[in-house]
This record gives sequence, C-alpha cells and structure tokens, in this order.
Amino acid sequence: MKRSFLLYFLITLVGFVFIGRLFQLQILNKDTYDPIHNAAVKIEYDYPERGYIYDRNGKLLVANQLSYDVMVQPNQVEPLDTLEFCNLLKIDKDDFLKRFQRAKHYASYLPSVFLKQLAKEDFAFLQEKMHKYNGFYIQKRIIRNYPINAAANVLGYIGEVNEEKAKKSDYYQSGELEGKDGVEKQYEDILRGRKGKKYLHRNRFNKVTGSYKEGIYDTLPENGKDLTLTLDIDLQLFAQKLMNGKRGGIVAIEPSSGEILALVTSPSYDPNMLVGRKRSINSTSLMDPNNPEKPTYDRGLLAAYPPGSPFKIMNALIGLQENVINNNTTFRCFGGYRYGSRASAFMKCHCGIFNSPIHLKTAIARSCNSYFSNTYKKIIEKNNEPKQGLDNWNRHISSFGLGNYLGYDLPAGQKGLIPDANYYNSRYKYAWGASTTISNAIGQGEVLTTPIQLANFTAAIANRGFFYTPHIVKKINKKTIKNPNFTIKKQTTINKEHFTPVIEAMHEVFKTGTGRWSQVKGIEICGKTGTSENSIKMVDGVKVQAEDHSILVAFAPKDNPKIAIAVFVENGGFGSTIAAPITSLMIEKYLNGSISDANKYREQNMLNMSLQAVYDKQIPKPKQIASGKE
Repeated sequence: MKRSFLLYFLITLVGFVFIGRLFQLQILNKDTYDPIHNAAVKIEYDYPERGYIYDRNGKLLVANQLSYDVMVQPNQVEPLDTLEFCNLLKIDKDDFLKRFQRAKHYASYLPSVFLKQLAKEDFAFLQEKMHKYNGFYIQKRIIRNYPINAAANVLGYIGEVNEEKAKKSDYYQSGELEGKDGVEKQYEDILRGRKGKKYLHRNRFNKVTGSYKEGIYDTLPENGKDLTLTLDIDLQLFAQKLMNGKRGGIVAIEPSSGEILALVTSPSYDPNMLVGRKRSINSTSLMDPNNPEKPTYDRGLLAAYPPGSPFKIMNALIGLQENVINNNTTFRCFGGYRYGSRASAFMKCHCGIFNSPIHLKTAIARSCNSYFSNTYKKIIEKNNEPKQGLDNWNRHISSFGLGNYLGYDLPAGQKGLIPDANYYNSRYKYAWGASTTISNAIGQGEVLTTPIQLANFTAAIANRGFFYTPHIVKKINKKTIKNPNFTIKKQTTINKEHFTPVIEAMHEVFKTGTGRWSQVKGIEICGKTGTSENSIKMVDGVKVQAEDHSILVAFAPKDNPKIAIAVFVENGGFGSTIAAPITSLMIEKYLNGSISDANKYREQNMLNMSLQAVYDKQIPKPKQIASGKE
C-alpha cells in the first residue's frame, strides 16, 4: 500500500512539474521566449535596406546593392562531400575547415557567415545545389554602392562586426555589417534600420514544414532612415580635384549655421574600394601604416599643424579685448623682432616695412612678425603676471573652439594644443615668460590646430564673435535636425566691436596684401595667408629641411558671409602661392557656381600643380639587400 502510494505521488509530482513548466513557458514567459535555442527551429533573417545618403542639394551619395552570403549553422551540418562543396564555393579544404571552426567557436546553434558576398554569376548556380548540404544556406545581404567618387572620409564604410562584439550584442550576428567610419559609423543606429526574423519549424528529417507557432514570433524588417548631409558635393569634388597631387586638408563651413560644406583630405580613395570581395585586399593596402600617403587618415579632422600667420588674427583680437593695443597702436619693424641678447634670439620678418610705424590693419595685411610679437608680449606681461596673462590668453583662444574637440558629429577628431601656464611650468620649471614662448605670437611655438578648428575659428570671425558647432548631417528622413548642440550659438570672449578692424584688415589682405594675387572680381574676400615652418627630418641618415606648409583662412562675402574656409597644403610653401589661389577658386565656385574666364588660368594652374616630387624627397629609399645577405 505504501509503495503504490509513493508511486502515485511521484507520478503526480512529475506531472505537476511538467504542467508548471509548460505554464511558465507558454503563459508567463511567452512574450520573452526566444526559440533560438530550439533545435527544431530554423531562423531566417530578413535584412532591411540601409538608409540612403544625399548631399544638401539632394544628390545621391550612397545607395544599396544586393549581395549574397553563404551562411552556416554548425549544429545543423551533417556529413557532406567536402571536396565537392569546396569546388562549388571555389575554396580549398583547409579554408573550409578554418571557416567552419570559426563558426563553431562563435556559436554552434547560431547562423554566421561562412563565405561572404558571392559573385552574382555564382548565386543562381549555388542556390540550386544548397539543398544537398544541411546547415548551409544562402542569405541575401545589402551592401553599399557609391555613385560618386567623393568624400570617402566623410561617408565612411561598412564592414563586418567583429566576433567579440557579436557575442555581446543582442542585435548583431557574426559576419553582419555595421558602419566602421565617418557618417556610417556615427549614425549607425539610424542608417541600419532593424532586421526582421522568421522562425521556421523543421521535422525530424530537418526539412522545413512551415512557420513556427504560426509565425507569432516573426518580425518584419524596418528600413534604415535616409540622411541628408550638409555637404555640397559639387564643391567637395572641385576641392578634391584642386588637391590632386597635394597632401593636406580643406574645410569649408557655412558661418550662419555651422553646416560643413566641404571636408576634404588628400590623398583620399574611391569609397567603392571598400565594397565587395576585394574589400579585404584593398583595406590592407589603404590602411597600411607604412603607406606615406595615408589615404584613410583624415587630415581635415586629425592632422594637427602649427597654424602659422592666421593665428596672428587671434592675437590681434585678444590684444584689442585686453586693451593692450587699439586700432591706432603702432610698432616698428627692423627686419624682425629681437627677444633676447643672443644672436639666435631674433625672429625674422618679411613684411618689407623697415623702421616705419605699422598700424594693425597694415600688420595683418603684410603679416608683420614684429607687430604681433610686441602684441603677444603685452598680452602675456599685462600687470607683470606672465602666468595670469598666459592663462587669460588661453581662455580667449579656447572660446573659439581651439585646443579641444569641437563636438561635431563625426567619429574622428584631434584636440590640437593651446598651451597654458601649467604646460610651461612643467617644461621650464616656472622660469619662463613672454620671450620664452614668443613663437606663439605667429602661430608657431607649441600651438597646434586642425583644419576644421581653423575653419570654425574663421566662421566665428565672420559672425563677429560667435559660432555654431560644425556638423555634417542636415536632415534625417527629410526632417531637419534640431539638435541644440548644433543650433545654439557659442559665444567667444571677444566683444563684437573688436572684430570690425580685424575684418577690415583681412579684407585688405586680398586688396593690397599677401593675397592680392588671388582676388576674385565682384567678391569681397577677407582672409589671412600663412606659412607654417616645417621640421627637419632624417632621410637615409641625412638631415633634410622639409618645405614649409601653405595655409590660408578666409570668408566671403565680407558682409553677410556665406562661406568660411581653411586650406592647408603640406609642403606647399608660401600661403600666397598655393593655399590662396585654391581658396579663392573654391569661394568663387561656391558663390557664383562656376569659375570665370578671367580665373581659368588660375584654375588650370592649381589643377595641374603636383607636389609629388617634394614628397618623394622625404621618403627613405628602400634598403638594398645583397645576394645571400640581409
């Protein structure tokens, strides 16, 4: 009796356990239940179209095209004719084993990419054969297509999600694609959309018999949202052509909005090189750290250079704000500025004005080193407190966005450097003054800025004291972005009235000063040329003085500015030689839509000018290896 009671009790208990578990799975947890681990369920993903990308005028920059991947779910794979399968996929057996082990290591119960991006001619043939190989199937995939060879640094590219991220992610599977750089990376969540899932039931013969649970867990794909960029692609293409054969960066901004009109790095690459089966080979070449051209390195955002003479404008504004100079202040130049008793303590000047009073307007127009060295000295030594003076100088400069990340909507950036008192205290053990740091007066010294910072600084001058954070995306699904970071004015510490004399002087640069040879009839351009000294390099054991960098910042028109621009050409020499004509051509192209006949010669000269011979001199020759020796 006791034994039969115990048996009935156990049977009843097990029954209640099963009923409880079924109640938990089907009633309590039905909303969160994921049948992904169920061996009787096959999951098919329905990939959405990635959002398209357009320029500010509606021109298509990034589109989509179909691709096909061979997928594998290792726990469903049955013994197969490996040799036959390898011949179909055009791979060898070692490659097959390597790919299969990688898929098992990722997760044996999850599908992952076995062979990506089949050729179109292979797809139809393989599709007929795949039923013979359980656990393998072909998955449709969306990859990118770039109708215009432009702005690769801005657009970025898409690539495979790495295995570690795929394991941790609740969205990505191994082998899926995500944005890796530029806009594709920054706006990944918006562009990618959301993939759909189909759960299919399989019988004991591994054949699909229909939807699992009548499709109650299935989800539909949601296409990604389209982006409209602030770029003017025609201006971008024109700038790229002008920079052909040159290295450097160009950034153009609309001052009234902070919208980036052009963001050029040179050399660059065709974005289609990072699409399809050839992506792996091309990326190895493009991203090779020993490649001197560094085509994937965005010089507009990442290259920190001494700003050179355009920085004199900054010191002029600070001098006016701190009341150590005014519009009538004069200094004399004796071929340079002496800042110590040693013979080497002399900063040369090429303004051409010897022993005559020089006013601010002329000092900017003729780029007088002596004038701005005296101004800088007065700023730093105000109240006989160099530490306080330098920190105050740093505060003013930082208000223009220099020395820090600007907060734009691209993933790459460089802070640059605007030194403060603590910086020099650590270097000189508190024994420093204006003379120690005098190179900062002319944008040399320790000061480092990026082209986008210089363009933004110029936009702030054009606006007479404020700027909007530069940004690259204008609309999402045709709706204008209202991000307060991009729509609220950032005020500088310089009073509005101090910009008028500086702007007049910048206008004089293109009328009678260093930029006079690059005037554009009918357009009042305000700018400042610059020549940034370059370092001495060791090439094949020999010291080589590299050519100076060519720089120019400008905005136009003088009243109601539509464009602010910074041009930086590595080893381009004087700012008036290369940077100035490039700047004036871009301004004319943007404001007038074309280059006038009067400036066609200037255009052709810049399009045909190459500095490759200059760059080649700075590349060490490959070492000759004797036969049988290293």
